[in-house]
Amino acid sequence: MHGDSFFFQALVYLTAAVVSVPIAKRLGLGSVLGYLIAGALIGPSVLGLIGAEGQDVMHFAEFGVVMMLFVIGLELEPALLWRMRAAIAGLGGLQVLVTAAVVAGLALLAQIPWQAATALGLTLSLSSTAIVLQTLNEKGLMKTAAGQSSFAVLLFQDIAVIPMLAIFPLLASAPASASEDHTWISTLPGWAQTLVVLGAVALIVLGGRFIVRPAFRFIAQTRLLEIFTAAALLLVIAIAVLMTQVGLSPALGTFLAGVVLANSEYRHELVSDIEPFKGLLLGLFFISVGASINFPLIAQSPGLIAGLVAGLMLVKGLVLFALGKFFKMSTNQNLTFAFALSQVGEFAFVLFSFATQQNILEERLAGTMVAVVALSMALTPLVMMFNEKILLPRMGTKTRDERAPDAIEEQSTVIIAGFDRFAQTTGRLLKANGIATTVLDFDSDRVDLLRKLGLKVYYGDASRRELLHAAGAEHARLIIIAFDDAEKNLALVHTVQKHFPHLQMLVRALDRPDAYQLLNAGLGRVYRETLDTALRMGLDAMQLLGLRAYRAQRAAKIFLNHDERILRELAQHYADNKAYLNVVRQRIVELEELIKADDAESDLDRDAGWDSDALREEVRAGTFKSPE
Repeated sequence: MHGDSFFFQALVYLTAAVVSVPIAKRLGLGSVLGYLIAGALIGPSVLGLIGAEGQDVMHFAEFGVVMMLFVIGLELEPALLWRMRAAIAGLGGLQVLVTAAVVAGLALLAQIPWQAATALGLTLSLSSTAIVLQTLNEKGLMKTAAGQSSFAVLLFQDIAVIPMLAIFPLLASAPASASEDHTWISTLPGWAQTLVVLGAVALIVLGGRFIVRPAFRFIAQTRLLEIFTAAALLLVIAIAVLMTQVGLSPALGTFLAGVVLANSEYRHELVSDIEPFKGLLLGLFFISVGASINFPLIAQSPGLIAGLVAGLMLVKGLVLFALGKFFKMSTNQNLTFAFALSQVGEFAFVLFSFATQQNILEERLAGTMVAVVALSMALTPLVMMFNEKILLPRMGTKTRDERAPDAIEEQSTVIIAGFDRFAQTTGRLLKANGIATTVLDFDSDRVDLLRKLGLKVYYGDASRRELLHAAGAEHARLIIIAFDDAEKNLALVHTVQKHFPHLQMLVRALDRPDAYQLLNAGLGRVYRETLDTALRMGLDAMQLLGLRAYRAQRAAKIFLNHDERILRELAQHYADNKAYLNVVRQRIVELEELIKADDAESDLDRDAGWDSDALREEVRAGTFKSPE
């Protein structure tokens, strides 16, 4: 290889990512599919710009997964694992066992020996942690029931790789094939290899608890950030080398190390040091998967490969859907869960290579399955788009038929549409003050949970006129619109304006652009969900720095009134980026001058942050009458 080959490959990878991903995002395909397409184009089977020797591509992929799983492990606090224990052990365990059994059974029907069938079943039961989590995060689905269930299953699968790699040597029907890379355990019998593998895992767990933490404590005392980062990378690489020498996946070892360090005092610093590398390394992994697709092999038997991919994703999807039903997931969440995990994961590349070395799988069969795995991963963003854009909208009526809107037994002065963490605080405040509310929410899982907590919540889509009518919208005085979906909030605003114009609307805005849209739609009362909390933090900061409480409160109130006023002004310029930025710059300076001049004004003017302009004019003119 030429001396500049590393830089050339880096140039090719980065160029492919920078060019393909923005185009894919603009076309609505998502970044993952953009990376995969770029990898397929620059890979050895198409342009041949990378991976000419057939090994370089998966080296990049392995390192990307290593770093990704270390970060994932760091983010898994033991408390979170304990809360998710039922989903991890129950849903995740059943998914692996049932899928492995079904796939192995189908392999046996195809006249494949039971050892190879078992290896295929176990390997193909896994899904792609990298692709699934990235796709769900991009779509904002991680906090949904489908997202949390997918995470639990993926976590169990990552852990299940340990016993799988320990079992594979026991399935070998012949001595392991010779390899250029000799490991420490390559000459040991199967039972001894199993013991060494389990011992290496135990070493990582105990070492992380009793050796690594004191070492990081010592390094942190140097107060040299670059040394701390270097130590974190040293830990990852050292574990990767250890895992490689005992025949395990380096990614698996670093994941375990991350979990062990998840509750250490240096967890957040480790995450912040390594997090910047995560996105780029994941991109390299996705490109590598695309480049690993063996198009010449697929061209030799396209019908067989296509049938295997479709059949495998169908079998996995059906098993996942059945398990989701068993665990009482709603239909829309269950479909997302089943489609998200229907592919095969990155660990399959490692397991197939290991199974081939152990003479469990023939090289021809392993090569075919590697192509199937890569294609299933590449198709994941597309099947997710099919579910989101085509299937779920068409299944919407059927989903509502499965659970019809609740019969509403009360009519109140106030209707609350959407009842997540934001609206629950508002609802509790109103209830504590004796104000009755009728609460509607379209998330069936949340409705069931809130009812278990003793709250009266009705299931149904509040944007439907007939449901608002049943909730007593003709006689109500006020509706609080508080969905965590900006488009749904705006749609409900239009419904109320058209059919119930007498209702006063208080509408939640998720961010400033959302507030602009609502204001331009004619709303007078828009509530940004983070504004008051941010102001309260700033107020506390001023008081901790020595400002008098009254002055700090007054400054915060002046800021709020000024910001609410300019919000309406900026909403008119939001479509014109140049004019918008000019007004923002002017108003920032204006606010600073306003607060600085506050102390120089009269006592009446100092109350500008509290009272309206009309009230202050009445006081000046002597026409104000106290309610007392």
